[in-house]
Amino acid sequence: MKADQVRELHDNELEVQITDLQAQIWKLRFQAATGQTEGLGKIRSLRRTIARSKTIQRERELRKSNGG
Repeated sequence: MKADQVRELHDNELEVQITDLQAQIWKLRFQAATGQTEGLGKIRSLRRTIARSKTIQRERELRKSNGG
């Protein structure tokens, strides 16, 4: 998911998305441990999407605290 798409989400939707992505990563890691992996590239892209989401979430927090 691109940063522009993440920015369009509301705060609560962003929280839900981060939780869902973390659950997906957990499932993929479990599959990798049991040898049923669909590809480790998927984990990498999910981690990057989580990082984007958390960055945008932090930007919003800072903007609110600075009165913007």
